[in-house]
Amino acid sequence: MPHKHELLKIAKETLLNLTDEQKLFLDDISDFNINARYPDYKLEFYKLCTKEFTTEKFEKIKTFYEWLLSQIKS
Repeated sequence: MPHKHELLKIAKETLLNLTDEQKLFLDDISDFNINARYPDYKLEFYKLCTKEFTTEKFEKIKTFYEWLLSQIKS
């Protein structure tokens, strides 16, 4: 099976009932992988990653992770 990096595509293969907001969030987070992997995007992404930006995204990822765990446990 080929590796997948697009979180929204992976989520669509599950039984998760995602809100539109969660779908947009997964799409946004997947962009981090692209931006961090390709040299053309690395510098621009690095400039974007201020402490405030990183803290905000980290908190949203943590919240989504906790929601995801609650779905697995239900």
